[in-house]
Amino acid sequence: MWTHRSWQGRLLAHPLAAHERLRHYAGWCNAVEGNTTFYATPARDTVASWAAQTDPDFRFVLKLPKLITHEHRLADDEALRAFLDAIEPLGPRAHALWIQLPGSFGPDDVSALARFLGRLPRSHRYAVEVRHAAFFTQAPAVRLLEAALATVSAEWVPFDTTAFFAGPPTSDAEREAWTRKPRMPLRSVALTDRPIVRYLGRDDTARTVEGWRHWVDVVAGWLREGRSPTVFVHTPDNADAPVLARRFHDQVRLRVPEVAALPEPLPAEPATLF
Repeated sequence: MWTHRSWQGRLLAHPLAAHERLRHYAGWCNAVEGNTTFYATPARDTVASWAAQTDPDFRFVLKLPKLITHEHRLADDEALRAFLDAIEPLGPRAHALWIQLPGSFGPDDVSALARFLGRLPRSHRYAVEVRHAAFFTQAPAVRLLEAALATVSAEWVPFDTTAFFAGPPTSDAEREAWTRKPRMPLRSVALTDRPIVRYLGRDDTARTVEGWRHWVDVVAGWLREGRSPTVFVHTPDNADAPVLARRFHDQVRLRVPEVAALPEPLPAEPATLF
């Protein structure tokens, strides 16, 4: 996301060399979803550049490649080893490895997930996102999945699209997202001390803010319990996602003042003499 076109020259300086873009993004937010890793395992040198641009406490939540999760259904250990080797330069910045499973991955597949989780190295933390409706509507399926995750202290990542689907789309970006995003019931249960939330609002800022009020309460509660949550705020066009993320963070800090402030963004425009 740190190369998102609509941020260039407005939120992030432009032009920027490739090895500077993430550093400028890290002035806005202290965590990022590694979604590009879903499409291909990055080169180790590329990952080393990510590490060089961020502080050790910056959080990467990196999605496992679809070759592992979707195409080979968690049965490709060679691809897994290659991915783990590639991301090694991140060190402590690899906050969690994100196992996003396809909608066809249902309760009957949980045993395969449990075996996969059991083969993973304990040097990383893991977070699983499921999209099969049974995991949100059938109590036995919920218990089955939670038991599998508990064996390795893995988190269950909710992708909250309820605010997005609360009304019909009103923009091209919303219409496109309408056909691609999952419609899942709201889930806001943390299984570990590192819950992760993905929230999708609307292109209308007021509706986005209204839709996350539930999460402000939940996240503040987690913080008071001593948990360390990570929240990702999206909209269909993501044009103002960093601004919205900081706004969400500010609202949480009003409830839990001891939460540290986010860093100050680097200037998007060069300094002038006048």
